[in-house]
Amino acid sequence: MFEVQAPTRNEPGCLSYGAFQSVRDPDEFFIHSRWQDTVAFDLHAELPHTIRFIQTVEPILDHPFKATLSEQLW
Repeated sequence: MFEVQAPTRNEPGCLSYGAFQSVRDPDEFFIHSRWQDTVAFDLHAELPHTIRFIQTVEPILDHPFKATLSEQLW
């Protein structure tokens, strides 16, 4: 699953990318990434390394896979 990090960080428009584990629930993980714009994110979602990553993690999730786009408020 770590194979997705380098290609993602090297994509045009990727401002940051990191994987995190909850300090209170060791079974909870998430990925936070920042993109220049939605065009860059949409392209990222269609790339082979992203698709492989999702196909790899979906079967081991205990909930449906979800990607959330958000904007910083402050």
